[in-house]
Amino acid sequence: MSHSLPHRPRISADQRRARLGRRHLLVPSARAATAGEVADALVGLHASDPATVYLSACARLREPCAEAVDRALYDDVSLVKLLSMRRTLFAVTTDLAPAVSAGAARAIALKERATLMKHLREGTEGAEGWDERRLAQVEKEVLAALAERGEATTAELSKDVPALRETILMSPGKPYEARQSVGSRLLRLLASDGHVRRCRPRGSWTSGLYPWAPAPALPELPVRKATAEIARRWLAAYGPATEADLKWWTGWTVTDTRRALADTGAVGVELAEGPGFVADGDDGPVTETEPWAALLPGLDPTAMGWRGRDWYLDPADVKPLFDGSGNIGPTVWWNGRIVGGWAQRADGEVVWHLFADRGRAAAVEAEAARLSGWLGDRRLTPRFRTPLERELAR
Repeated sequence: MSHSLPHRPRISADQRRARLGRRHLLVPSARAATAGEVADALVGLHASDPATVYLSACARLREPCAEAVDRALYDDVSLVKLLSMRRTLFAVTTDLAPAVSAGAARAIALKERATLMKHLREGTEGAEGWDERRLAQVEKEVLAALAERGEATTAELSKDVPALRETILMSPGKPYEARQSVGSRLLRLLASDGHVRRCRPRGSWTSGLYPWAPAPALPELPVRKATAEIARRWLAAYGPATEADLKWWTGWTVTDTRRALADTGAVGVELAEGPGFVADGDDGPVTETEPWAALLPGLDPTAMGWRGRDWYLDPADVKPLFDGSGNIGPTVWWNGRIVGGWAQRADGEVVWHLFADRGRAAAVEAEAARLSGWLGDRRLTPRFRTPLERELAR
């Protein structure tokens, strides 16, 4: 994988955009039959905003159906949510979940535990102090109560385990200081550790009010094997890409990223921005002649798939499309480029703005009609709002 190899094949930005359309199931002829196929094609679906999972999947399904995504998440449980890469919540298939758990989620869970313990020691006002022993005892009581109930919200579990009702002072002395319940943080920790899972939300699929249920243990994988599997799948979906792209997407260290690339046998290529990689056995250049348009939600995996985005996003368009924390809002795509943004108004109308039309409006209108068709009377407000989305939604 030496960066000095003289014979690296060069892959142009046009070729990368053509790969993106087909491998991310955005070309109409490449659309999938199931939500699981979509999640595997993208390695995982961003789930920090509950609606993103549904919108991302349905944008790529031959027959978009929110109920089908719902079944995959909560009935078949063929998709599971893990706090993993980049400390982001992802919905991944049960086939990939062991690798994601070992290669990304486990390290996040250890950090989450240390952070919670620090907050419990410094920011609670309970009569009994918090230490590792008390935290372990409360966790044990919560899991026992959950096993008895089968499914319960944090508030319901707080009736069985009073310690969950204690509060933690967050960011003391800051203008944004606030109190959080121990329960909300502890259930998140139990989910990070793989002991509990999120069940169907109370209310619509856009709700973030989840009950919890006991989660079956995932098969154990060695960390190095797991990171190699994540890197291999990511390169197959997002390659060609740079080392910096993979490091950013996973949240790994430089050392871990380079080791994972080496373990996958990644093949070096040249990109406009410098050295890059494709998966071993990559099927080569894609010449895509089928035009496509797509309306993708905020935090869609395609929009958030790379650290370096200039090959599909004009730097001049970053400000209206992102919030102050780096979260991208709803985007309009044309043949592998972000060309605008969209929003849903209070009356349900899907509206969009193109930074430059160039004959794309008809294709975008067709996609907007497709989106409106399966949304029906559902109303969406992105959890992370951006300047353009706010302006369009008025």
